[in-house]
Amino acid sequence: MHALATLGPNWMDPAYLLEQYGGAFFWIALAIVFIECGLLFPILPGDSLLFAMGLFIATGQVKIHVVPAILLLCIAAFLGNVSGYEIGRALGTPLYERQGRFINKKNFDKTRDFFDHHGNKALVIGRFVPIVRTYITVVAGVSRMERKRFFTWSAIGAVAWVLGVMLLGFLLGQAIPGLQDHIEAIILLIVAFSLVPMVFEWWRHKKKAAALAGDAATDAAPGVVDPARTDPDAR
Repeated sequence: MHALATLGPNWMDPAYLLEQYGGAFFWIALAIVFIECGLLFPILPGDSLLFAMGLFIATGQVKIHVVPAILLLCIAAFLGNVSGYEIGRALGTPLYERQGRFINKKNFDKTRDFFDHHGNKALVIGRFVPIVRTYITVVAGVSRMERKRFFTWSAIGAVAWVLGVMLLGFLLGQAIPGLQDHIEAIILLIVAFSLVPMVFEWWRHKKKAAALAGDAATDAAPGVVDPARTDPDAR
């Protein structure tokens, strides 16, 4: 039984993809990274796929040198971002107003909040956050972010994401013999860890909404006066 069988379809599991497609696995991985980074299909195994790729290369299960593999995956991640940006820039508001399963205003709003909070760094930090890494580029396009600035930060994010996650898998694969025998547990751990930023952003958004609601309730309550607004000694 594969690690992600209870979390989604088989194609979410890198071990299953390697088993099924063998030598074509690397090229399938390139396509998945490209799609997840820009073509508005966020439910793909980005982090676990990159880690598994590094591990599989280290253990000889994927027959490609790690350096060109990282380079090609960086290019795929960057080109995916460029595609998402150009889609957002071309379609603009009509795309933002759609209410599909994945392409919907709620997901765009969450990503826009993330973008507003982190600024340019969102294009780097967002790479490590599932779903956000798919929508952040489209939001940048809809917002008509300057192309030069977008390309620069997107390239930095692509290299940081692919290099960091793949090298982690590669180095651990070399350092710990037999690690590939526990790939299922590792993938589940990576999936759980990748959800931490999403949970944090949800908590921050909820806390902010509760604070705004409290302020609104105070302002609306008749006869309630904030002492700090009327009495200088209360400040």
